[in-house]
Amino acid sequence: MDAAETAGKLLTPVVEKQGYRLFEASLTSDKEGLTLHLVVDRDDPISLDDIVSLSDVLNPILDENDPIKTPYTLDISSLGAEKPLDPAILGECVGKYVCLHLSHPFEGKNILEGEIKSADEEKLILAFNEKGRKKEAILPRVNVDKARLAIKF
Repeated sequence: MDAAETAGKLLTPVVEKQGYRLFEASLTSDKEGLTLHLVVDRDDPISLDDIVSLSDVLNPILDENDPIKTPYTLDISSLGAEKPLDPAILGECVGKYVCLHLSHPFEGKNILEGEIKSADEEKLILAFNEKGRKKEAILPRVNVDKARLAIKF
């Protein structure tokens, strides 16, 4: 197990206790030295203050347990406003603005961006704009390869 994995296993219970999920832990090296990158997620938006608070909790644990034996910088970030979504949970995303990648095109389009109006186990309804006109797509759930939150402009 490498140092990033060790740090991730050490920090996962603490991160979860703080109300987050540890999405990724990695260790990189550049001319500035080593950096331990932690990517966290939760259902609610994550602010810079949240990142600072989480850093204040994790730093002493890393210092005490010393999973990385050489000096390093801790970098914590979130998945961001356009975080990836598991297509299996799209039923929980009704009312959210998303970008969907489809395995079978809808009216010739493999990528659709819009608001999920409804979703059940077999299909979902996506409201989107096309050339200024409002449209709805009824999509089989199995056709959704990838999904992420999107920002509506």
